[in-house]
Amino acid sequence: MQKDSEQNDAQERETNLPEWLELVRRQVGSLKFGTVQITVHDAHVTQVERVEKVRLDRPNPGSTR
Repeated sequence: MQKDSEQNDAQERETNLPEWLELVRRQVGSLKFGTVQITVHDAHVTQVERVEKVRLDRPNPGSTR
């Protein structure tokens, strides 16, 4: 019974998250390499930026590319 109560509490906290926090979670969750930057002004989140980096395979040391 305790486990169900804890699970319900966790679900309730999830649904009461601030909009910006949910946005950050989605951005981080879909990012493989990069950064998510949060800008705060007067103790309020005003902007969320996401920079994604694409990693390319290194050419072989003996390649002529």
